[in-house]
Amino acid sequence: MKGREKGAARNAGGFRRQVQGESQSRRVVGRQPVLELLRAGRPVNRLFIAEGAEGGSMAEITARAKEAGIVITRVPRNRLDEWASGMNHQGVMADVAPFAYADLDECLRAAELHRRPGLFVLLDGIEDPHNLGSILRTAEACAVDGVVVPKRRAAAVNETVVKASAGAAEFVPVIRVGNLGQTILTLKRSGYRVIGADTEGDCDFTDADYRGPTALVIGGEGKGLGRLVRERCDEVVHIPMAGRVNSLNAGVAAGVVLYEAMRQRSAP
Repeated sequence: MKGREKGAARNAGGFRRQVQGESQSRRVVGRQPVLELLRAGRPVNRLFIAEGAEGGSMAEITARAKEAGIVITRVPRNRLDEWASGMNHQGVMADVAPFAYADLDECLRAAELHRRPGLFVLLDGIEDPHNLGSILRTAEACAVDGVVVPKRRAAAVNETVVKASAGAAEFVPVIRVGNLGQTILTLKRSGYRVIGADTEGDCDFTDADYRGPTALVIGGEGKGLGRLVRERCDEVVHIPMAGRVNSLNAGVAAGVVLYEAMRQRSAP
């Protein structure tokens, strides 16, 4: 619980901002995503709970909602089935404000306050929302300072992403940018070493040094890193494959490399 409270404080630190032009509300479904939403102190317009939904984490969900003064509405389960559009809602849905993306400059300043070197993840064309959710979940577990996603040809944070992240999307800053190549240059000017991960990488991912300020770039499903993005990386690594397939999906690849970064950073 202590780790979650720390994450909630980071989320409330003021570097999330609403993006203009997005819908005025969104829905988060599932017990764990909704619980993490409440733990993070995110504004919730209303909480919908299916009639008869009890047990497990539902007691904490209702207690936190009541403490925050959130209106709780009991509805028939088939109504939630309809609203959830096929997602497994587990008897609970929250109507919340649009996802607030973070600002890169503010995240860089926040990273400077830590006693450890900064760590960012950049996603080059990740279009599968489940992959994005998986990456956000791993990024939060690895104390990543920010995940950067392009505005075009990439998954945005939506209900599917939040659920796939098991609520981690409410804790890790997500930065949406118009030009990933320019963002790489900004990170370099801030002292970050940019390491790309690609099946055609020049060296084994364990040979790279992640102990300093690092920005890890993960390529999209089936496409890998774009040419310009690859050219702007300081180094491109690959994950060795021993079987017949020649690549991992983006979510798994990000997890493998991030945990190598954690291993190096925690070594005496």
